[in-house]
Amino acid sequence: MVWSSARRPWRVAQAAWGSFRGLVRRQFITRNRRLAFALALVVVGIGIAAVDVSPTWFSPGLMILPILAGGLLLWPRALRILFGIVAGTLTCDMTLERLRVGFGIVATIAIIAVFADVLARTRAKLGLQGLRGDQMLMELRDRIRLASALPDLPEGWRSESVLRPAGGALFGGDFVVSVCDGKTLEVAVVDVSGKGIDAGTRALLLSGAFGGLLGSLPASEFLGACNSYLRRKESSEGFVTAVHLALDLTSGNYVVASAGHPPAAHFESGSGLWRLTSARGIVLGVVPDLRGSAEHGILRPGDALMLYTDGLVELPGRDIDVGIDRLLGLADRLVSAGFGGGGAAGLVHELQEGTGSTDDCALVLIWRTLRAGRPRAG
Repeated sequence: MVWSSARRPWRVAQAAWGSFRGLVRRQFITRNRRLAFALALVVVGIGIAAVDVSPTWFSPGLMILPILAGGLLLWPRALRILFGIVAGTLTCDMTLERLRVGFGIVATIAIIAVFADVLARTRAKLGLQGLRGDQMLMELRDRIRLASALPDLPEGWRSESVLRPAGGALFGGDFVVSVCDGKTLEVAVVDVSGKGIDAGTRALLLSGAFGGLLGSLPASEFLGACNSYLRRKESSEGFVTAVHLALDLTSGNYVVASAGHPPAAHFESGSGLWRLTSARGIVLGVVPDLRGSAEHGILRPGDALMLYTDGLVELPGRDIDVGIDRLLGLADRLVSAGFGGGGAAGLVHELQEGTGSTDDCALVLIWRTLRAGRPRAG
C-alpha cells in the first residue's frame, strides 16, 4: 500500500505531462502554427534585445521583418495574433522599460501591418500561402506559351508564331491553339476583349477549352462550337474574336473562317503581292447562331499566310485599315529577306515600336517553301 501511494504522484505527473505534450502537439500540428510561433519568438526577442542589449542594433523597427514574413506565409488569423504580440511588445518596451520609440517607427510598423494583412487575406482567398500563388501564375503562363507554340510541320512547310502581351505583362488576352496530325494543320488565333492581366485569366481558361475543341470536331464546326461554349459559360464578360485556319499539308488547300477578327493575309508568290482574305463573321458569344463566310484557297510553293490580332494593326486615333496597310507594307520585306529566321518577331517589334500601342498582339506566319527541307518547329 505504501509503494502504491508513492507511485500515485508519479502517475499523476506522467498523465499531466502527457496531456501537456498532446496539447502542444495539437497546437503545433500545422506548419502555419509552428511558423507563427517562431515569428512570435522573433518579435519578443527583438523587444528584449532592444532593452537589454542595444536599441541601436536591435531597433523596434526590426519587427517589420517578421510582419512582412507573416504577410507572405501566415493565414490571416495567425497573422493578427502576431500583430497583437508586436503591439504588446512595443507597449511593454515603451512603458515598463521606458524605451523611446519614435512616432515614425510606430507609424511605419502600422502601415506595414495593414499591407501584410491585405496580402494575407488575398492569398487566403486562393487557399495558397507563401510564394505558391506566384508559382501557380508562372506555371499557367508557361502552359499558355507552350500551348501557343505551333507543332512541327512536315517537309516543305515552315511556321513562326509570336505572342506579345501589353505593358510587358507575362501573359495577356491573345492566344494561339493549334493541332497537326501530319496531314492537316489547324490553327486558331483568338483575341479576348481587354488587355494584359485583366484579360489573361479568361485567356487561360479559354485556351484550354478551345484547344480541346480544335481537332476534335470537323473544321467547319470549330467556331460554332466555341460560340456555343461561350454562350453557355459566359454572360457579360466581353466579346471574343477568332480566326481559324484548316490547312491540307499535302495539297496546300486551306479554309479560313473568321469570327469578328481582322482578315488573314495571303501572299501569292505568282503576283508577288499580299491580299486580304474575304472570310468574315460575327464575334463569338453574342448570337446563338454563328454565321459567316469562309474562304477557300491554296498555298503554292513560295506562298505564305499571316494570321494576326487587332492589337498589331490598331493605331491610336486611326482607322484599322491604315494599320493593316502598314502591316502588309512591312511584310513585303519578309519576301525578299525570307520568311524564316525570326522574321515574324521582327515584324511585330517594328509594328509596335513608337506607336504607343497598349494592346496585346499575336502573329502567326505559315509559309510553303520552294524546296523541301527538314521539318522545323513553329
